[in-house]
Amino acid sequence: MGSGASGLREEASGSSSSAMVGLGDLPESCVAMVLMHLEPQDICKLAKLNRAFRGASSADFVWESKLPSNYQRLVEKVFDKLPEDLCKKDIYALLCRCNSFDGGTKKVWLDKSSGGICLAISTKGLTITGIDDRRYWNHIPADESRFSTVAYLQQIWWFEINGEVEFPFPSGTYSIFFRLQLGKAFKRFGRRLCSSEHIHGWDIKPVKFQLSTLDGQHVMSQCFVNEPGKWINYHVGDFVVENSTKPTKLKFSMTQIDCTHTKGGLCVDSVGIYPSVCKERLKLF
Repeated sequence: MGSGASGLREEASGSSSSAMVGLGDLPESCVAMVLMHLEPQDICKLAKLNRAFRGASSADFVWESKLPSNYQRLVEKVFDKLPEDLCKKDIYALLCRCNSFDGGTKKVWLDKSSGGICLAISTKGLTITGIDDRRYWNHIPADESRFSTVAYLQQIWWFEINGEVEFPFPSGTYSIFFRLQLGKAFKRFGRRLCSSEHIHGWDIKPVKFQLSTLDGQHVMSQCFVNEPGKWINYHVGDFVVENSTKPTKLKFSMTQIDCTHTKGGLCVDSVGIYPSVCKERLKLF
């Protein structure tokens, strides 16, 4: 009877001690293996659970799995100099910021939702026919632009914008857009308004977009510019990057060179290059 009672006490004691085991007792290496399969936002949330999850969430191999395969080339291209002892989590955080380079004419960032690289090129990084003649074009301040300034066209016969870029894009499919708005936006008593004073000529002939890469890809499209007062991403075309070990070189353009009529009243913000999985989302803005 006594031995039976003693056994029951030992069994109860064992059950009690096993009940004390929790998530904090998991080895950090095991937690880290789980975390590397989660999204970055979820990793950061779980890091607040306890010490084991906090330590595991800083493991280099967890964050290296979230970085582009050629992240070292990206870092070399965008940043002049970074501390050598930066952990992968810090590199990921840096790339997620909107980083300016090339004299402030370009911005690059890592899109958290897709994990892809995005690149924006300001109008000052493009070749625009007549940009230095204030009878045609002006650079005006704009708080709706990533670059705080846009190119505004008053009137011109020959409309042509060209650009080229050489950048170490990770492997994948990318889409190029021109971000445009008919009319000049301004604020009055806190309300956003848009002046249609110079808008004309865009409903007569469509604008033509072209894209070409050094490896032989070529895309051509055309459409009418419309919807005054609204910023629209006009899709130029898509290109594919297969080799991320070397920079991708591409050229793109937007033209309307029918000199039978003038056109004007157009704001040009920038050219954006995004992972193609973002295409539908961009069409909403």
